[in-house]
Amino acid sequence: MVRFIVRWGIRIAAFLAVAFIAVYLGDFLVFKLRSSPQSIVTVNQYLDVPLKGNKHEFDYQGTMAVPCARALFSQSGLSPCWQLRKNANQMTPL
Repeated sequence: MVRFIVRWGIRIAAFLAVAFIAVYLGDFLVFKLRSSPQSIVTVNQYLDVPLKGNKHEFDYQGTMAVPCARALFSQSGLSPCWQLRKNANQMTPL
């Protein structure tokens, strides 16, 4: 019984690995075939200043236009646009 469970666990892990690789390669090919589409997302930047008593102060640093890739995963060293839009506030630790 244990051997049966281990065998199915290995099969499921292999299937998930192959599926991830296929999705990543498909995303890469679509990104390159569309001539590396890029966009710009405006993000808010904050400086995270540690204080006494395990507290933090967040200082607003302004907005910044950040280039991003129109893809599911990071491509050409750029973060995907959907991720930057979802996390529009970026913290910089001091």
